[in-house]
Amino acid sequence: MVQQLQLQLQPLSAQRPSLLRCRTLSQRTTALRKGTPVLISLHSSWSCRTNGLTRIRALSQDEIPPNALLRKNDPLWRGGFSLGVDLGMSRTGVALSKGFSPRPLTVLDLRGQKLELRLLEIAEQEEADEFIVGLPKSRNGEETPQSNKVRSVAGRLAVRAAERGWRVYLQDEHGTSTEALDLMIDRGLNNSARKGRIDAYAAMMVLVRYYSMSGHGTELVIPKQSELQEKLRRGPPKDLDFFPEEYEDCS
Repeated sequence: MVQQLQLQLQPLSAQRPSLLRCRTLSQRTTALRKGTPVLISLHSSWSCRTNGLTRIRALSQDEIPPNALLRKNDPLWRGGFSLGVDLGMSRTGVALSKGFSPRPLTVLDLRGQKLELRLLEIAEQEEADEFIVGLPKSRNGEETPQSNKVRSVAGRLAVRAAERGWRVYLQDEHGTSTEALDLMIDRGLNNSARKGRIDAYAAMMVLVRYYSMSGHGTELVIPKQSELQEKLRRGPPKDLDFFPEEYEDCS
């Protein structure tokens, strides 16, 4: 069970007058435990509706900023890689990036739990701490029948990832398959090679779009369980190779 939280660039003035501000962590936690749908916004304030459906920002941008935003704000930022995921009907493309030199990794012929566990294994091997999952949308920005299936997989993956302090984001993937095909043709890949690698290249284009937009417009998928949310707040353990100064006194 997860709540999918959309990072919307919507000012508070655009919200309806019936919204109440919920500023304390206890208020947020109480709403979440009651099963309240939760919304994350990059710039708006904490708020909850008094009648009917309640929305409340569970985590702020400062608490869990995406890697793309961290890199934009600090060119010297040291942190984990981003794993791009292009979920297909039968195959899943995987790519890797840290804001530069994105590359396709592999194509997985797996589904269900086996797919989720394999994605976690790849993330650990590649030192990634976030998943950027492509969300199918139409040309006018509306979601498609495939979108619900992707959300379901992303939700289950988010629960497993949160145990490690890793995040899962949904990124609009409209047009990335076409962009991937054009890139493969430009690189001189023949038809056979394109057919076998198109999913991985599509995942790479999802990452290119994510970093080009500095993480804006993505959806952060957060588990409903408060203990998993706390693990997301803490984030993954810092790697000694990236942060040696934090271990100087631990010899």
